[in-house]
Amino acid sequence: MSWKLRLEPVLRPLMQSHWRRSRGMTLGVQGLALNAVGEIALVRHTYRPGWHFPGGGVERGETLRAALEKEMREEAGIALAAAPELFGVYANEATFRGDHVALFIVRDWTPCAPDPRDEIAEVIWTAPGALPAQTSAATRRRLAEVFDGTPVSEAW
Repeated sequence: MSWKLRLEPVLRPLMQSHWRRSRGMTLGVQGLALNAVGEIALVRHTYRPGWHFPGGGVERGETLRAALEKEMREEAGIALAAAPELFGVYANEATFRGDHVALFIVRDWTPCAPDPRDEIAEVIWTAPGALPAQTSAATRRRLAEVFDGTPVSEAW
């Protein structure tokens, strides 16, 4: 287990406290990228457990698309080749009060060199029905909404 993952329970509240003081609301983007055979990209971070869609925070002055392009490229080696489809915007209150996540479906992309910056431990491509056991509950809920017709929730 990486040192970042071991320190996550201590560091997360400190970082959230900083973000709460410096921002009234936080916003993140995540991309559900599909390849030619219908597999999806998932990432495992060095600082939190589980498998998640590639993504990250939207910085001040950055558009949703620019943030998604940056995060997909850095974390998973995915360069957007066309506009992604906004699937939904979710409140992430259970994890962090005032946080929101915009989920995009990325169908048209090309591979590029990732720049994970010690943030990503692993990237995998997997069929939506063959997820790793440690796939996050939120990722599983989003996949059910996209692929199984489960009603779209307002909560991440």
